[in-house]
Amino acid sequence: MTTAAVGAPGSPRRYLHSLWLLSSRDLRVRYATSALGYLWSVLDPLVMSLIYWFVFTQVFQRTVGHEPYIVFLITALLPWVWFNAAVSDFTRAFNKDARLVRSTSIPRSIWVNRIVLSKGIEFLLSIPVLIAFAIIAGAPVGWGLLWFPVAVLLQVALLVGLGLLVAPLCVLYTDLERTTKLILRALFYASPIIYSVGDLPGIFRELAAFNPLSGIFTLYRMGFFPEVWDTFSVVMGAVMSIAFLVLGILVFGRLERPVLKEL
Repeated sequence: MTTAAVGAPGSPRRYLHSLWLLSSRDLRVRYATSALGYLWSVLDPLVMSLIYWFVFTQVFQRTVGHEPYIVFLITALLPWVWFNAAVSDFTRAFNKDARLVRSTSIPRSIWVNRIVLSKGIEFLLSIPVLIAFAIIAGAPVGWGLLWFPVAVLLQVALLVGLGLLVAPLCVLYTDLERTTKLILRALFYASPIIYSVGDLPGIFRELAAFNPLSGIFTLYRMGFFPEVWDTFSVVMGAVMSIAFLVLGILVFGRLERPVLKEL
């Protein structure tokens, strides 16, 4: 392919072309030796959903969430898998391909954005699982489904911002990789996945709004559960997602040179 076909060096077109090549490479490498291939992108959230559905409907008397509970779970678990997988990979974004990061002339932010894109594609490929369970469980679908793409865009902004923060910091401070894993474990239960923001008592409902995933997961659920709407959480989720994006861009600009020296 000629240079003219993909744009001049440093142009947005060349950047997007390189981003797509790196993201598609990640997907090919992941599934190249896998017999199940695409199914791996849906097995994790599917198994998690079934486990939590069994525990909270068959073992314990559930007092949180909405019916059908399996759909309630999947609408948050699918984007959580995207979030968790992307943030986990951010911790190794530069170290994994250190030689390429040092030698290429493309903006180094691409090593973060390729993770967001490849994991985002896996998320979109897992949507049929949600559709299938919504049909099987007879979940009603409403106008709130229009909020779904808004939730995707906010999650992209949040992930890019976090990636631009986490990736360079993990190069400079190696202990942050393990710290990030611990934070992700705690964040799973601190996010409205097995429950909704409205299920939280008292001050915890307001505190949950400062977790941007609360508002984002609320938007994902609006198509099936309009009663979960929480204005404060949604607004704070949008504000904090954009704030993380801006902060990530600023911090990354300051840390890029020290990171290249460390690599």
